[in-house]
Amino acid sequence: MVQKKVKGGKRGLGKRVAPAPLAVKKEAPKKVVNPLVEKKPRNFGIGQDIQPKRDLSRFVRWPKYIRLQRHKSVLVERLKVPPPVNQFRQTLDRQTATQMFKLMDKYRPESKQAKKMRLRERAQLRAKGKADTPTKRPNVVRQGVNTVTSLVEQKKAQLVVIAHDVDPVELVIFLPALCRKMGVP
Repeated sequence: MVQKKVKGGKRGLGKRVAPAPLAVKKEAPKKVVNPLVEKKPRNFGIGQDIQPKRDLSRFVRWPKYIRLQRHKSVLVERLKVPPPVNQFRQTLDRQTATQMFKLMDKYRPESKQAKKMRLRERAQLRAKGKADTPTKRPNVVRQGVNTVTSLVEQKKAQLVVIAHDVDPVELVIFLPALCRKMGVP
């Protein structure tokens, strides 16, 4: 037993640690040093060598829209999101979205050329002396918050599709509740 010093100056009895087993040391091959090249370490003190290039991207004054994006993403991560806002984070899967776009394309409003052709044919029939019967307006996709809101309130809307990335979301946050109240899918 060997006495070892304990904190406070008192000597106590301690166990001796067993020595490490002898390991065969491998000798590293010595590098060949060129005697013509002198090793001179750099000194980065004031007035000495030029400072090395550093990554200063953290200190860049970023454009305002980038700063706003970053602040918004941090807030979105930290805040608890109320359900009316959270429903705009859920999007359609690819297959359903494709079907929806096909449906929207089917009910696309007529283009200016198509309208011109339709009116020209109607004018030709009227010129021939046939009775002018106005054609019934077909069902088409309507867009815009005000238009859609009025259609839902009049119960004329059959389906309402809302984009998930509307900014600010306050513009459309009331629409799902209104559609539920009026029984519009």
